[in-house]
Amino acid sequence: MELGQIRSRWTEVLDALEAKNRIAWIAYFDARLSELDGNTLTLDFSDSRKFATSHEYSETRPNLKADLIQTISEVLGIDLEIIER
Repeated sequence: MELGQIRSRWTEVLDALEAKNRIAWIAYFDARLSELDGNTLTLDFSDSRKFATSHEYSETRPNLKADLIQTISEVLGIDLEIIER
């Protein structure tokens, strides 16, 4: 699968994530899919950090990453590693 294909279905992933774990959805909904290198998807939060207030989730996301990875697998049928920048 290519990055463009993941981007085109990202809303499906987020909708499924929200149904499973709303906190995980809140933590990841503003991620920008920036790069796919093999099975590693890079999520970029630099745009959301420009307006960071008390709703910064960078410390929480590692605890929620497993739900995102599982949801991607369920929706897209692929197994990915997620990294952030």
